[in-house]
Amino acid sequence: MVSSTSIPLIPTIPTLNSKAKCPLDTLKLGVCAKLLNELVHVVVGTPPKTPCCSLIGDLVDLEAAVCVCTALKANILGINLNVPISLNLLLNYCGKNSSLGFQCP
Repeated sequence: MVSSTSIPLIPTIPTLNSKAKCPLDTLKLGVCAKLLNELVHVVVGTPPKTPCCSLIGDLVDLEAAVCVCTALKANILGINLNVPISLNLLLNYCGKNSSLGFQCP
């Protein structure tokens, strides 16, 4: 006599953080420090979008978010900031969609 018990598998839902990787050398994102500092401190006039925005410009929105998040968390930018606000501010300024549900861990 042979019997079998079927155990239903619960599918795992990958999180954005587990799949998303930054294809850039994160140290290069140090060029975003000046732009972010100007955006946060409301400098009169429009801060230049290059070289920071051109660095993340070719990335899809999620990759750009992961790269900026990594730089902010590692404090590569050298500024003490509120990470979620800074992330959204910089991504929006550079024309990236920051409403993907991505949260900087």
